[in-house]
Amino acid sequence: MNYAGVERQIGAYTPQTPLTMLPMIPLASLTPMGAKRVWLSADLILLAATVMILASRTGIRWEFLAILLFCGYGSLRANAIDGQYYMFLVFLLAAAFYMLDRGYLAGSGLASGLAFGLKLYGGPLLLYFAAKRRWKAAAGMLLASAALALLALALFGWSDITYYLNRVLPRTLEGGSIDPYNPGVPSLSTLLRRLFVREPELNPSPAIDAPWLFFLARTVLQLGLVVFTVLGVAFRNSPGYKKDFAWFVIVLVLLSTSTASYTFILLLAPVALLLEGASLWKSAYFAGSYVLLNINIGIPWLFPKLWLLLLLFVVVGIEHWRSIPWRWAACAAAGVLALSAADAWFHMRDYRQEPGHRYPQIAVERGALFSGSPAISQTGLFFQGMGDGRRGEDWYVLRWLHDGRIERLGFGGLVLHPVAVAPQGPILFELVANRTSKTMRFDTLTRTVVSIPARLEDMAGSEVHSPDGRWVAYTRETPASQQIWVEDVATGRRELLAGGACNNSSATWELDSSAIVFASDCGRAYGLPALYRAPMAPRASGPAAP
Repeated sequence: MNYAGVERQIGAYTPQTPLTMLPMIPLASLTPMGAKRVWLSADLILLAATVMILASRTGIRWEFLAILLFCGYGSLRANAIDGQYYMFLVFLLAAAFYMLDRGYLAGSGLASGLAFGLKLYGGPLLLYFAAKRRWKAAAGMLLASAALALLALALFGWSDITYYLNRVLPRTLEGGSIDPYNPGVPSLSTLLRRLFVREPELNPSPAIDAPWLFFLARTVLQLGLVVFTVLGVAFRNSPGYKKDFAWFVIVLVLLSTSTASYTFILLLAPVALLLEGASLWKSAYFAGSYVLLNINIGIPWLFPKLWLLLLLFVVVGIEHWRSIPWRWAACAAAGVLALSAADAWFHMRDYRQEPGHRYPQIAVERGALFSGSPAISQTGLFFQGMGDGRRGEDWYVLRWLHDGRIERLGFGGLVLHPVAVAPQGPILFELVANRTSKTMRFDTLTRTVVSIPARLEDMAGSEVHSPDGRWVAYTRETPASQQIWVEDVATGRRELLAGGACNNSSATWELDSSAIVFASDCGRAYGLPALYRAPMAPRASGPAAP
């Protein structure tokens, strides 16, 4: 963003599917503001088309749907300001329903597959087509998904796609694409994390510190939602599509692990479908739910939007659940519990290897989203930090832990990758400002900073030796994670220092070789780590590295 001329960064790009940005490639040659104008104009056209599609299939006047849409001004405003994707997605969902209702089953599947390939939201619709026994639609969705997968392979190559599937996608599905404790993300995963998982900076006071309960409850709820929605649609098997499709779209939003104010515009399609033929009180409830979910309610720590969405899901789903035979329901519930217990066991196994379970977190600041690239000198610990925005400090500054306090040092740009050249200093770092990147040298005694011609990349290494020469720490890549191992130089014995299904990196030694300080995003968002200190003596014997 800085290189594009945006000095004040106003957003961030969280991990998405490889093809998410495909529709924006034609805009890449424009200026940022020019691209935004074109994108917003296209969004408004697609939004108008969505209203007309829904009006044509429900018999509801388009003027009423437009009024309903504008009553949810909070979501509209967020989509427009942030240049979000969701006006495009609601159009794809409306188009998928239109073709399904008109009997163009393959076309409906293709539209659903396109939504799935670009943003993942359409994925569960494959289960909907299977539950409705609309095999042409299911085949169309599989065909679209396969074509998009081949396109992604052609654009990015096998290594990048496998990286996404192994590293990014699992974290995204578990709510790790953004701050997983932020109540401004009203998802089931966020609520359960805040209730049951302690994180010193992002969630220091959960209701109960019981990670196993979080892993169990999360899978029970998410898997249960999918299973009982599919069973409800399959056994009810109504001849029409409106209520079934609307219910499934509500489930899509409810299952999302990255929900924000702009997401709820997706509910325009299901609410419009539910309004047709509804009684007066139900019409008022459906319309009121849409408006409340699309405006700023406040009190995010109570998760009001999540409860409203859950209630809407239940109200719509009651008549579907009544059609499920009790034996099927009992077997499904038992299966969900068994699979959830197994999943919780596997997650707890990984959790026990994570640094948060084994070592103390250091340089703790409440609300800090990013603490990485530690560098140690005689004057203290330096690291790259990012706050939560409450102090007007959204992006990267140099943080300096010394004399029991953390000092923030800003240099008129983004501070990245600090490096301690020697025990007495100085500290080198990259400074990105005014569309340029420079290496800077900070003298810890005089507090002066100057630009130098060195390149920080030349100083990077995957192995770091302890100052006393006894140990070497190194980062090992696995298909799903980054691990930090330590090796005894004399004996060659290796031990896992920090593991888990997450990323541990940037190991650096304390000057007396008594401990390693490193960064880890375990238990946090993908790529947004905290700092940990792992003592080195005495060390217990560990498994040999593969």
